[in-house]
Amino acid sequence: MTDDELEQLRKRAAKLRLYGLLAAWDALGREPWVAKLLDLEERERAQRSREYRIKSAKIGAFKPIVDFDWKHPSKIDRALVEELFDFDFLTEPANVVLLGPNGVGKTMIAQNLAYEAALRGHSVRFCVAADLLNDLSGLDGATLRTRVKRYVAPKLLVLDEVGYLRYDDRHADLLYEVVRRRYERGVPIVVTTNKAFSEWNQVFESAACLVTLIDRLCHRAEIIEIRGASYRVKESKARSTRKRKARRKR
Repeated sequence: MTDDELEQLRKRAAKLRLYGLLAAWDALGREPWVAKLLDLEERERAQRSREYRIKSAKIGAFKPIVDFDWKHPSKIDRALVEELFDFDFLTEPANVVLLGPNGVGKTMIAQNLAYEAALRGHSVRFCVAADLLNDLSGLDGATLRTRVKRYVAPKLLVLDEVGYLRYDDRHADLLYEVVRRRYERGVPIVVTTNKAFSEWNQVFESAACLVTLIDRLCHRAEIIEIRGASYRVKESKARSTRKRKARRKR
């Protein structure tokens, strides 16, 4: 083993904070088992780190993107969706807006983006818009600032189902605060919504910050429109058809 190789092993041990091994490095550093020990420790810690990131992301159960039925939507830019999984938008940074009616796969795509980002080592948080706003409402001062960090700190925030409920000015201000802070830090948001931005005044009625909020979201953004009937309705009809056929055979 060369001195350079030995030094690389020592740096790996230091990064892992194996202080007992480092204290006896002169005596043990060249032992053949040291490299194997470092390999095992690095793999174990990487696995635990992945599991922690995925658990912390709170993505929930979801279907993998390989099961996405690309033929079902009447409109979808498949190439652009698949390009998102290169995660260039994280480094640019650029927000992602998945726009379309219920049941066209917006949440499925967003959940897969969250999962893949966590696998690649990024901190991620996935949440429904209503849950985020309910979590923050009623708080103020230092407590609110601390809670907002939950949604500002991760490298990627996925905000699902914006537009499905109506909110008051206070909720609009809270969402704006999260969007503003992430914008200033240069960390992106993935948003799924069933309403075009021109209709967000129906969601946040009379909110003074609405124009600025939308401006922050759209300044650098990939906006992907998906059109089509609800896939869940399609699955429900197919299930009913199968059950009717099964009953006829009895």
